[in-house]
Amino acid sequence: MESVTEPAAHLLAPSLAIVVPCYNEEAVIADTAAELLAALSELEASGRIAAASKIYFVDDGSRDATWPLLEKLARENNGIVAVALSRNRGHQNALYAGLSQTREDMVVSIDADLQDGPENIAAMVDACCAGFEVVFGVREERDSDTWFKRMTAEGYYRVMRSLGVDLVFNHADFRLMSRRAVDTLLEYPETNLFLRGMVRELGFRSTSVFYSRRPRLAGESKYPLRRMLSLAWKGVTAFSIAPLRAITLLGLVSGGLALGLIVWVLFVKLFSNSVVPGWASIMVPVLFIGSVQLLCLGVIGEYLGKIYEEVKRRPRFHLREVVGAEPVVGPEAGSLMPGYPQARYPGGLARDEALANPPGR
Repeated sequence: MESVTEPAAHLLAPSLAIVVPCYNEEAVIADTAAELLAALSELEASGRIAAASKIYFVDDGSRDATWPLLEKLARENNGIVAVALSRNRGHQNALYAGLSQTREDMVVSIDADLQDGPENIAAMVDACCAGFEVVFGVREERDSDTWFKRMTAEGYYRVMRSLGVDLVFNHADFRLMSRRAVDTLLEYPETNLFLRGMVRELGFRSTSVFYSRRPRLAGESKYPLRRMLSLAWKGVTAFSIAPLRAITLLGLVSGGLALGLIVWVLFVKLFSNSVVPGWASIMVPVLFIGSVQLLCLGVIGEYLGKIYEEVKRRPRFHLREVVGAEPVVGPEAGSLMPGYPQARYPGGLARDEALANPPGR
């Protein structure tokens, strides 16, 4: 058999997209772009990826100078695409928006703080080329986290497993997906996104790459306790109806307790000379059953709220601007805002001119 020459092998290499959601990341964005570009260059030099590979930065309605910096980077580098959403839509929607704009053969998602080191992407690419369509980045330990965060994270994974939700332990949103996996994920219509659960739902052949997390370059975490709790609850309501079934069980238990109390009151009344304390025997079950009812209504209300958001079928996001590539629009890729200008390319070329004269990388 004739061997494949080095240039031919290079031409056959798959293209790679790196999607980076950003929110108020002006302190780290320059270093992040430089490190990711260096990682792409190394992967390209090793023959793992094609020269058409790109980095997609998605600005999630930042209030600082993140977008001007991204716009400048996209104009100066053919390997960078800057995507701006019309307003802040949350990390999961921003990540989904970035995925919807890619066309490459493989897609890596990574946070802008680069605590999930880009040096691990090479192992992910190798795994994908070996036949795995989803490669999860998994933390080996959580030593850098506080005791509270470690305990709550481990407890959350245990709870999710007990509810029947299939999650990868210690995996967040650092992963690689094949083109087929990304396109399949984009077919999922739900508004309430919990991507780490949705990717597991795809069912494609998967593996994991283990790594140690790095300290944050600068700035602060964009996931405070409130947002982490919100994401955790979204994962529960998006992938399990166990809380609703627990309400039925709770109703049976409280009904049994109430029946037992009724039997006890009747027994004391009929076969004992003791006086039944009227106030206590009434108030205790009333307060107990009332609190149970309020708890159940709260859980049901959460699910009804999710249903309400889903049936409205509102777009997950709107694209305000794309610099460095032709924007992808459609039901799964969001929509352009009215009056949206032509996509701008490096060198300030308009879309038609850029497509007629595509720049080399």
